Amino acid sequence: MTKGLIILLHGVGSNGKDLAGLGAHWAEGLPRVAFTSPNAPFPFEHGAGYQWFSLSGVTSANRAERVYHAREAFDRQLSAILAIHQMQDRLENVMLVGFSQGSIMALDAVVSGRWPVAGVVAFSGRLASPLPYDMPAKTPVMLIHGMADSVIPCAESEAAARQLRELGAVVSTQFDASVGHTISAQGARSASEFIATCLA
Repeated sequence: MTKGLIILLHGVGSNGKDLAGLGAHWAEGLPRVAFTSPNAPFPFEHGAGYQWFSLSGVTSANRAERVYHAREAFDRQLSAILAIHQMQDRLENVMLVGFSQGSIMALDAVVSGRWPVAGVVAFSGRLASPLPYDMPAKTPVMLIHGMADSVIPCAESEAAARQLRELGAVVSTQFDASVGHTISAQGARSASEFIATCLA
């Protein structure tokens, strides 16, 4: 029987294959855990790849609205994935791992109270969800961000950590010097250890 399921959520303009290798890298250390790395539901507007929501004209003022309107397609896709893996009633064995825009959606999934999963890893992301928040206290979160990130500043993950802790969440952080908008080897290792703890 599968012990757990890890759903990998890629960044804007990318695709599921981009993070599939991360799952393959973690698989040996996470026995009986399944991995899935879907494409986001919408084609990227400015080239190949996919997106969870549009970045065209996005601002700090309208980003939360974009996230809100992305929820329906996100939830439909997540529900289909859980059904395939027969995990609909086992959210305590499901992890969401996001990168960049995928992290925004992973954090939104839990902070909104819609998906009380076993835990969330958010690489290079931000908390951009609309209020109100309904964070399940039992869902731990790990935020990993490069301090040299010029796409989404690491200050966004620092702010997210403060907000999530105010909601009562258990939050781990890792801020890596000289790392840009990417998943570093040390970040991947820390995430793997965090996931193993959440699914223990």
